[in-house]
Amino acid sequence: MMRQYELVERVQRYKPDVNEALLNKAYVYAMQKHGHQKRASGDPYFSHPLEVAAILTDMHMDEATIAVALLHDTIEDTTATRQEIDELFGPDLGKLVEGLTKLKKLDLVSKKAEQAENLRKLLLAISEDVRVLLVKLADRLHNMRTLDHMRDDKRLRIAEETMEIYAPLAGRMGMQGMREELEELAFRYINPEAYRTVTARLADISERNRGVIVEIENSLSGLFEKYALNATVKSRQKKPWSVFRKMEAKALSFEQLSDIFGFRVVVESVEDCYRALGAIHTTWSMVPGRFKDYISTPKQNDYRSIHTTIVGPSRQRIELQIRTREMNKIAEYGVAVHALYKDTGGKVNASHTISKETNAYAWLRRTIEQLSEGDNPEDFLENTKLELFQDQVFCFTPKGMLIALPRGATPIDFAYAVHTDVGDTCVGAKVNGRIMPLMTELKNGDEVEIIRSKAQVPPAAWESVVVTGKARAAIRRATKNAIRKQYSGLGVRILERAFERSGKTFSKDSLKSVLHRLARKDIEDVLSSVGRGELSSTDVMKAVYPDFKEERVTLPPKPREEGWSKIRNAAGMLFQIPGRASRKERQAAKESGAVPIRGVRGDLPVRFAPEGAVPGDRIIGIVQPGSGITIYPIQSPSLTAFDDQPERWIDVRWDIDEATKERFPARISVVAINAPGSLAEIAQVIAENDANIHTLSMVRTAPDFTEMLIDLEVWDLKHLNRLISQLKENSSVSDARRVNG
Repeated sequence: MMRQYELVERVQRYKPDVNEALLNKAYVYAMQKHGHQKRASGDPYFSHPLEVAAILTDMHMDEATIAVALLHDTIEDTTATRQEIDELFGPDLGKLVEGLTKLKKLDLVSKKAEQAENLRKLLLAISEDVRVLLVKLADRLHNMRTLDHMRDDKRLRIAEETMEIYAPLAGRMGMQGMREELEELAFRYINPEAYRTVTARLADISERNRGVIVEIENSLSGLFEKYALNATVKSRQKKPWSVFRKMEAKALSFEQLSDIFGFRVVVESVEDCYRALGAIHTTWSMVPGRFKDYISTPKQNDYRSIHTTIVGPSRQRIELQIRTREMNKIAEYGVAVHALYKDTGGKVNASHTISKETNAYAWLRRTIEQLSEGDNPEDFLENTKLELFQDQVFCFTPKGMLIALPRGATPIDFAYAVHTDVGDTCVGAKVNGRIMPLMTELKNGDEVEIIRSKAQVPPAAWESVVVTGKARAAIRRATKNAIRKQYSGLGVRILERAFERSGKTFSKDSLKSVLHRLARKDIEDVLSSVGRGELSSTDVMKAVYPDFKEERVTLPPKPREEGWSKIRNAAGMLFQIPGRASRKERQAAKESGAVPIRGVRGDLPVRFAPEGAVPGDRIIGIVQPGSGITIYPIQSPSLTAFDDQPERWIDVRWDIDEATKERFPARISVVAINAPGSLAEIAQVIAENDANIHTLSMVRTAPDFTEMLIDLEVWDLKHLNRLISQLKENSSVSDARRVNG
């Protein structure tokens, strides 16, 4: 275990004016607090924060960051408190330590939700001071290096979390060296067999190609000497996880990989990068489509380099990266290079944050903004993962604004990347001046113009099309808001009918003063809760009128309208239900206030009872708490179960769009002769009548007959009756009838 003076000496090598007192104080405090605690390996627990601190000294971090590394587990795992750390080390340093402390005592329903909330807390802390991230990644790296001592199930969970969150987070913040080591360690535990195979093959290839690698290095070095360029050439080999991922993604065998080896050219200046590129391309042929200039267009994690592939001296493909020494440092350490230090006597202040100009920090800020959008924990975790895993394409607005998107992005993703309002109102897109489908996959250099309409509401189906977390979260929110609005409208109708039954008049304003009694934050929340069935109309009535006593009032009959039937249930509620009404009659129905029902793909959150309902049936809606409305045919015996719950009964009517054909569910019982081929004949009759069998079950089988229950999808009542008549005429059928519950 590293001694106290050894840690100080490590920092002094790159920061001679180190605040030794701060490091010594943090070292002694953490060692005392962790006391006799042991790790799973049996080592003293204090060895862990000490190793985390050592990793950060390799990154040349300041003494305040090293002190935070020593203290990072004290609040979580010892008797130390935030107040105590504030008193000893100052509130700024205490805030960093708390930012690294996992949330405790959360009432969360799943491990995934707990993981999401801890990530949310971590990102918020990182947004205030990037060194929280550096300590967290160093902490995760040491835990991964010592993962052998954990239980198998815990080992796999930690490895998967590392691969899904922490490795890509390191990559997005530009820390490529950290990312590669985390990925390799996680790969070893997630898929040990593949790891062993790939590692062995890479070692074998490295041994066989040693001579070729030296030859290429010498050829490149000789070329740069000829052009008087001060350049360092170094070979590099792809990491096992990178090789395996490419084989999986592109279905390649090991022998088909052409870029296992690459070469990095490091020069003094940006001008030298392009001079080196010119020397290479004028000497060897470039492979078309394999050139990328990340110097003129940096990646979102601030990575800058020129990538090219050439056909080399021995006619083999050679991947090259050309960059300056500063670019190389940023590619290795990312945001750690941008940390701004001042001599503050070991105190932490605002200067110890990442530069606000970096792309990596801008991405982090955008991610943090999404935290305030109200996503639930699982949605936030999913969307953050989507943002982390990105291989980019660069597109432009008509005004030349650069938009970086992940590969596979569509104009919808582009619209949401510009602004959430642009995405929500998007109805079309022009790509390079041509109107293209919104599902079009964008390519590097595309100019995208979004066509908008204020009347647009983003369809829920877009969620399965987009690839960015921001777009997915925005679409999901818009869908939730639309559903909430529908439930709110339904709640208004329920309350209006309930108040009318009691001889009172309902108004939204009457709810303002009773929100606290109903435990709701606003009027819309009350209305949508009633619509969902989470809050009863009686409870609302009692909140508005504390002296209210539930007495049902039978409404006087309304004038009969042609084409309509009036149905009164046991609770005395009147329902107007259309049959096969004319267009004029349907308009009258709309004006009557009944809720329009089109089908399961309509606008309202509706579903049909097991026995189904079809246009032409007289129907009733029953509010199901939390799941919308269930539609029953008026003759269904199941409705008797709701006779004593009048507040759940809803006026509903068919509102069929003749231009959009849709089938509806119905259930029939067929008694057929028990003979070979009879089922096939029944199925043929159903098919010939343009109906669709959804499910079929045998409910009773006798020596001579078999009774079948068949769930069908038909156009309307006339279609269903015609089908039943056709079945009855078939020689294999003894009886056919509709089942109504």
